[in-house]
Amino acid sequence: MDERDAPARRAHIERRTKETQIELSLELDGSGQADIESGIGFLDHLLTHLAVHGLFDLRVRAAGDLHVDEHHTAEDIAICLGQALDAALRDRAGIQRMGHAYVPMDETLARVAVDLSGRPYAVIHAGFSKPAIGALDSDLVAHVLETLAAHARMNLHAEVLYGRNDHHKAEALFKALGRALRVAVGLDERRAGIPSTKGVL
Repeated sequence: MDERDAPARRAHIERRTKETQIELSLELDGSGQADIESGIGFLDHLLTHLAVHGLFDLRVRAAGDLHVDEHHTAEDIAICLGQALDAALRDRAGIQRMGHAYVPMDETLARVAVDLSGRPYAVIHAGFSKPAIGALDSDLVAHVLETLAAHARMNLHAEVLYGRNDHHKAEALFKALGRALRVAVGLDERRAGIPSTKGVL
């Protein structure tokens, strides 16, 4: 089947709890269009970089209990994004499956490697120096990545190799994640089936 005739690889996820109300749409074969309103400016910034550098079309509308703090909103967006990625990949047939990227940003260098293996695992090393970046707690950067990996059924290794500025560190990580995922979700014209010796992911 011609790639142009294949069903669109997209997903729409809604999550409604007593803490958050989230609607998220993701298209893997997009053009990098980001339309994100989470109520947390720096999280919007990071997710925009993920979409732009992954060439994903991503729309997020979130309302959460920000009067408490930003934890529930950030976490639940990551849950929805992971679920959308998993759903859009369907059975994962024909994908590259693995990808990695190095991204420099001024004095910072970040490295991300992913495997869309169906087995969730995350190893995150960022080393932030301040408790918050904008309105986002620094420790939530790792938590968002871990939550995303769990719900996308993805093996994720993300590391800031060096750097000083926390904004640069977080941004470089999400740019690298976008580029790594862009490769991993890409269709391999030489592969017709599941990229695994087990025959299933």
